[in-house]
Order: sequence, then structure tokens, then C-alpha cells
Amino acid sequence: MKILVTGAAGFIGFHVSLQLLKKGHEVVGLDNINDYYDVRLKYARLAQLGIEKVNAESFNTVCESKTYGNRFKFIRMDLENREMLPNLFKEENFQIVCSLAAQAGVRYSLENPEAYIDSNIVGFLNILECCRHHSIVHLVYASSSSVYGLTDSIPFSVDQSVDKPVSLYAATKKSNELMAHAYSNLYKMKTTGLRFFTVYGPWGRPDMAIYLFTEAISNGKPIKVFNMGKMHRDFTYIDDIVSGITKIIEGSTNDSQTDWQLYNVFNLGAGNPVKLMDFIKEIGKALKTQPKIEFLPMQKGDMEKTWADVGHIKQKYGYSPTTQIKEGIPKFVNWFKEYQKGQED
Repeated sequence: MKILVTGAAGFIGFHVSLQLLKKGHEVVGLDNINDYYDVRLKYARLAQLGIEKVNAESFNTVCESKTYGNRFKFIRMDLENREMLPNLFKEENFQIVCSLAAQAGVRYSLENPEAYIDSNIVGFLNILECCRHHSIVHLVYASSSSVYGLTDSIPFSVDQSVDKPVSLYAATKKSNELMAHAYSNLYKMKTTGLRFFTVYGPWGRPDMAIYLFTEAISNGKPIKVFNMGKMHRDFTYIDDIVSGITKIIEGSTNDSQTDWQLYNVFNLGAGNPVKLMDFIKEIGKALKTQPKIEFLPMQKGDMEKTWADVGHIKQKYGYSPTTQIKEGIPKFVNWFKEYQKGQED
């Protein structure tokens, strides 16, 4: 299959692109490589995909992979570009679109709300329009567990109402689901939204808790822990997330409109909430260092507990997360050490 992966230089997009290529698919990766965090990490991910040089000033230029040949091409492009994006769809004839590009981060949405509207609303609308006009078989897109917002219903189920977001980021992700529903209904498009739950692992983002904690503990600095540490997260290892996404993508050509509805939303999580303090303890073990902790009150826009009900996706696609934090955290820490060493050399 020929698949467009947006956000291909991002954490999840990179891993999805890599797995699809390993499974023999043809992938076109798209990313605008913005500076929300250190772009060197994004370029390093692309290098793993065989993209060694991307002109920092050049947009809409195709780069071919030295590792995967013509099975992987990378294009630096903004989803907001209403001229170039349709041209890309016309030229490449994609079958599947996996749209993972978005302005990420709950806390940053308090500082720069405009970035979330531009990328997550305008950019996603452009993806929907391109899928509509170019007969895409299936649009798989990133939502977020943040959409559950203010709810006391645990575990989080895709059947429950999600009308009380506590951050603009969450509101944009809920908007994406509503937009996809409208397009599925109006144009008979098959769309699947994926509510990700606290994804972690090698090549993860520097603004995420495990990266921040590992970096601070490594340098002997205290880590900031909100809500006095009384938090639970459904930490989900990247390999389990990628497994779920690829099962859905590869199942696209087998699904029929008669046996499955056109519009779907699934939780992608471990289905196992972990105490934040236990998570931190495992990082300390992996680093062989006792963490220094600065306890702080709850932050605006944050959620006290997340827990994914993954029953729906298990039933449909056989999704079965397997990686526990005792296995996943050391893998992240080992990658972190190697990556930091490479930055110093």
C-alpha cells in the first residue's frame, strides 16, 4: 500500500513510518519541522529513515531515502498550505492517510493558542478535504486521551461523553473527531480517530515527562511533580501504539462498509493506570540514582488520572499491549543516554 504519514519527523510518526517501511509498504512522510522543541531530534529521527539532508530553509522539496530508496520520500510542508497539499495528493495517489501531525502539548496551549488552531484545526480540515477529493480508502488520525477532560467515569470509554475539555489542545482534538464525523457522514469517508494515552519510549519528545525526569535526574537536579505526586497515567510504550496503528492501517483494505461503520474512534493505551510516583521510581532505578523531587500543586489543564478502556480496539483489530513500565523505561533510558552522548560528541 501507498501511505501518507503526516508528522513523520515527530515521535509517533517516525516510529509508524519505520514500521510500515519494515513491513514493505511505500510511505511518503510529511512534516513542517517546526521549532516547538529542538529540531535536531527531528532531523535525527529522519536520519534513521535514511533522510540525511533536509534544507532548513526549503519547503515542498522531495527528499528520497538512502536506506529505503523510492519506498520512502520525505517532504517538508505545512498542512495549512492549501495549494501544495492537494498537489501532493494528486501526484502520489495515496491509498491510506495516517495523519499524526499536530501541535502537541497541553501546557504549551496556554502560551500559544494560535498555533493549535492553525495546525490542529486548519491543517486537519485541509487533510479532510484532500482525502475527500482523492478517494482515500481510509483516514487514520491522532486524537488524544485529553478529550476526556472533566469526568469521574473510569476507565475512559469511547462510549462516554467528552464534552468538557480542560485545555485548548483537548478542545482541538475533540474538534477533529467532530470534523471527521461530519466528513464520514457527508462524503462516505472511512475515518478512524485514535485517542493516545501518555505514549513514551525511545525518540520521545523532550517536553514529555519521562524525558524531563530522566534529564533532570541524570544531571542531579530536582524534578517538578504536580498535584503533590497524586497522579495516575496509563503509560503506553511506543511499540504497543505502533502495533495498534499498523493493525488498523493494514486492515483498511479488508474492512467493508457493510460490516463496520465508516466513523470510528478508539482508545490506544495500555489499559493499566500506573501511579506517577511508581513511574518515577522506575526511572531512578534505570539511572541508578535517587530522584530529587519538588512537589507542586495541580497545573491548569492537567488531568489527575487517565485509564484507557481498550475493549473496542481489541475486539475489532486484536490490539493487545504487552510492554510494562519495568521493561519500557530502561529501553527509553538507554536510548536517552546514547542520544545525549551523540549530541556531545
